[in-house]
Amino acid sequence: MNTFNLASRNLLRNWQKSAISISAMAFAGAVMILFAALMEGMLQSIERNAVTMTVGEFQIHSPGYRDDPDLYNRIEFDQSWINQFEQRGLYSSARLFGFGLAAAGSSSAGVQLRGINPKQEKNVTKIHQHVMEGTWLDTQDPSGVVIGKKLARTLNVKLNDEVVLLSQAADGSMADALFQVRGILKSVGEDIDRGGFFMVDSRFLELMVIDSGYHEIVLQRMDLKQDSDVVDQHIKTIISERGFDWQVSHWRQTLPTIARMLDMADGQMLFMILITYVAVAMVVLNSMLMSVFERIREFGVMKALGVSPQQLMLLIYIESAIQTLIASVIALLLGAWIAIYFQNNGIDLTSFGGGASIGGVAMDTHWKAALTPEAIIRPLAFLFIMVTVAVLYPATKAAFLRPVEAINFR
Repeated sequence: MNTFNLASRNLLRNWQKSAISISAMAFAGAVMILFAALMEGMLQSIERNAVTMTVGEFQIHSPGYRDDPDLYNRIEFDQSWINQFEQRGLYSSARLFGFGLAAAGSSSAGVQLRGINPKQEKNVTKIHQHVMEGTWLDTQDPSGVVIGKKLARTLNVKLNDEVVLLSQAADGSMADALFQVRGILKSVGEDIDRGGFFMVDSRFLELMVIDSGYHEIVLQRMDLKQDSDVVDQHIKTIISERGFDWQVSHWRQTLPTIARMLDMADGQMLFMILITYVAVAMVVLNSMLMSVFERIREFGVMKALGVSPQQLMLLIYIESAIQTLIASVIALLLGAWIAIYFQNNGIDLTSFGGGASIGGVAMDTHWKAALTPEAIIRPLAFLFIMVTVAVLYPATKAAFLRPVEAINFR
């Protein structure tokens, strides 16, 4: 018995029911591909804004600094460190942190001061690409600062406006200076949006009366295919070889809430696919069960002619597999086409006040899909699995029919 040809003829003979089943599976598959692509895009946006925009992949601190950020708790960093990290395939950059009060006109706000080296910072984060207005920091303009979007709104300042900064220097004196707004950032995260105050590190050292040292060293892999755990061990080895006991943290340790949210989102996506396909499985189950009952006499004749139960089960499964394959192709073409559209154009989120925020991390103003292989493979794989499970009962029903009873079935 040519099972494949027989299954094909059965589907063509009942083409209306086959079309309904294929349409239901194809529609659900396309929706799930689009949903998975949008979720991938959202997760990539959150991770990009939380990690590659600000925190960096790996961070080095003096012992106790993460628990108690202290202006005096610093670590040394110079060109020799940069060279040694580069030999291990790592970009590096150092940062300084402090707090102060920024004022412009009659408005004021608390800010977090961030002193960075613009050239080095470009290697470890992409925040320089996230400037909404103006330009990024330049060592040739030490009085120019870049501030967060919401902070600019709070202070009611625009590009080239002047901002007065007040703080306490390391020697206990009053640190005050006049800065000019050089750039305003897009939404990155609540902390930076509301209080981010970026300046070049040389100006920070001068303002806060600090001779040397930094609060944080940020590292980024040159080759993203390198194993993170191996790189982490390399960093610790470099530090220990130079006689220091500094703490090394991966971004998942620095931002545990965001890391857990990203991990949970993956499970939630699979759960949504499962729930959707349960409904599809019910449609397929109903269709195949009706097909079995309509062909009971036919199956009885086949069994009387010597067709085994295994062959009948295989026939039913091939019929469902052909339908699922056709539905998957349609779902792939339709879902990928829509996902690519949203990948290129995105969904405008400006109505949310310039960007949505999830877990304190801002999404981009345009939510773009990301059509990754996982966004295609998972929905289609789940579709095949659910159909396989749904067809089990109709196939078993047909396989164990008694020929005499089936032939005389009314």
